[in-house]
Amino acid sequence: MATRRAFLASFLAATAAPGLSWAAAGNPAYLAAAREADGGFALFGIGHDGQDCFRVPLPARGHAGAGHPSQPIAVAFARRPGKFALVINCATGRVTHQIIPPEGSHFNGHGVFDPEGDLLFTCEQRAADSEGFIGIWNAREGYERIGEMRSQGIGPHDLRLLSDGETLVVANGGIATDPETRDKLNLDDMHPNLTYLFSGSGAVVEQVTLKPELAQNSIRHLALTPDDTVAFAMQWEGDAGMAPPLLGLHRRGDAPVLAEAPLGDELAMDGYAGSVSFSGDGGSVAITSPKGSRVHRFATTGEFLGAVSRSDVCGLARHRSGFIASDGLGGLIHIEGSQTRPLARQRRAWDNHIVELDLGHRPT
Repeated sequence: MATRRAFLASFLAATAAPGLSWAAAGNPAYLAAAREADGGFALFGIGHDGQDCFRVPLPARGHAGAGHPSQPIAVAFARRPGKFALVINCATGRVTHQIIPPEGSHFNGHGVFDPEGDLLFTCEQRAADSEGFIGIWNAREGYERIGEMRSQGIGPHDLRLLSDGETLVVANGGIATDPETRDKLNLDDMHPNLTYLFSGSGAVVEQVTLKPELAQNSIRHLALTPDDTVAFAMQWEGDAGMAPPLLGLHRRGDAPVLAEAPLGDELAMDGYAGSVSFSGDGGSVAITSPKGSRVHRFATTGEFLGAVSRSDVCGLARHRSGFIASDGLGGLIHIEGSQTRPLARQRRAWDNHIVELDLGHRPT
């Protein structure tokens, strides 16, 4: 039986007019938000060489973006708790729509398009109790909100679609927050989880929780391989001076694998993983810590491979066979193994994330 989502996608695809491709916006490989030297904010498209492909001003600090799978359209999300998400035509620089969360809710900084670009899914949080929701927006018809589903946790922060195009994986951070002050309200009673949802109905496919002693390890950010191995980055909210693992790996049906660095390296991360990515060749996975000014690399089986030092490093994405990383000082670097080389440096402070566009359809 066809799902509601599949029916909607086929109907809209049949009636849609052909549009521009990402080549019209300079063929960017990545999206990233930044604070500029004059104090303003903008969303940038970045090439493999680290150079700007486009720049679009933002009204406030951005967090992450979502790139349309075929058209030069990006959705720029405000920093959590966010009251706006801007739909931007990256070829013209024009904001075409502003998406507003439901009354009494806010965005949490991340979203993802479905494979056809017909639907946009957004991480949302109800202000009253931090209950999590995934918003569903009709991207072909003016970004009208057409539904929502419970994220099955508190404080959902990031989400991805698996290769089947139907299953969402959601990082429920487990932290209840004050929407005005961002104060954390439930650190002694956290319940983070990794939840797989069927996007057509919101039904829970699978849910992963950590051991009780790691309940204060907030699951925050996600990365995927083509075979649906999920990497999740965590942020420790427990006692200072502890050195819990900050990277987890999971495949549906299996127990999660927690990747640990040697004690000294783990302590140097200061309990904080800001971004996570698999390498371009798929042979390793890494997390960043702006607090610790470090990048930690691991094998996809969880073994520690080494650390790279970089001041205020946070953004991370695949780059050919290695990684591209950004920092708060305007730098972009390429990391392959233990070696780094500069790509570019701009007069701006890159924000937390580099969002990879579909590298498989762009020249390298």
